[in-house]
Amino acid sequence: MNSPASWQTELTEAFRSSESLAAFLETSLPTLNQYPVLIPKKLAQMIKNQGLNGVLARQFLPDSQESSLDGFIDPIGDKTHIKTSQLIHRYHNRALLIPTTVCPVHCRYCFRKNELQSDGPFAQDREKTLNYLQAHSEIEEVIFTGGDPLILSDEKIQGWLEALSTIEHIKFIRFHSRVPVILPSRLTRELSNLFESFHKRFKIVLSVHTNHKDEWSEEAKQATSEFRPKGMKWISQVVLLKGINNDAEVLLELFRFLANLDISAYYLHHPDQVKGGMHFWLSLEEGRMLWGQLHNRLPGWMLPQYVIDIPGGEGKVQAFNPEGHRFSGMLLNRSGQLKAIARPSFQASDSSTLS
Repeated sequence: MNSPASWQTELTEAFRSSESLAAFLETSLPTLNQYPVLIPKKLAQMIKNQGLNGVLARQFLPDSQESSLDGFIDPIGDKTHIKTSQLIHRYHNRALLIPTTVCPVHCRYCFRKNELQSDGPFAQDREKTLNYLQAHSEIEEVIFTGGDPLILSDEKIQGWLEALSTIEHIKFIRFHSRVPVILPSRLTRELSNLFESFHKRFKIVLSVHTNHKDEWSEEAKQATSEFRPKGMKWISQVVLLKGINNDAEVLLELFRFLANLDISAYYLHHPDQVKGGMHFWLSLEEGRMLWGQLHNRLPGWMLPQYVIDIPGGEGKVQAFNPEGHRFSGMLLNRSGQLKAIARPSFQASDSSTLS
């Protein structure tokens, strides 16, 4: 595996301004003060090699369309369920922990892109967070999110795991991360040993966020193949994005590729209506038809759940409708109540031809 210091050097040397990145790519880029740039140099080289119209450029380079006022600051209702300044308890038996707001790259479609660039609400509040978890015995799983939790040092990750190991009812730990694809040098032998040292206490799951096979460098493939701590499970989460992967063949290739890396399909997310990212949005009808093609052509064990987050903090629900692709404008929430979902007016689609 890689040197434990190399990932930190890569992150330090990453492009952090539109001007320096534009000079490297030999192009011009908009400067969006609200949504800054962060791209590691190896990824920037992949973007340059692929071309400025490629799927990497469209996901990670700043775009003037991000200045649009359409969409929501907090599209999935994080603030509705914040219990401490770094803990979100939306689902009964699991809680989201945000130990850092730092990422290895700034994804231009990120559903937290407005929250992470503001002064709050995700401050560090470790003691209150641990006290809340201790007091809520229904919580069995803690999901590390962010930001990207694998940007934390080994010492900080170990500190969190040691603290959580003292809370008897917590049985499962999940990490949601872009790191394996974007900064694979972070998948060190030391981190593997750290995870393995807790395998008798927790079931640890690593959920890798990836949207397209072309994101995967040879280094990322090798690092992911080698990073197999005893007892840890790999799963994937994919966001359905207009202009990136809203194509059945692209998705089929991605999920087959992940299966060959021994990464289990978990979620295919319908895109959230985030302010600054609405140019990636597509209709639920289109998403349903795409997932239907996956269902027809992938074995069940390779098929992700197709989910959508109901705005306002309602949480994730199944997005596919076996009775038809047409969207009625209502979704059934987790409590069995119908909720009206606004369709962006500028992209309202005509579903009259859908069955």
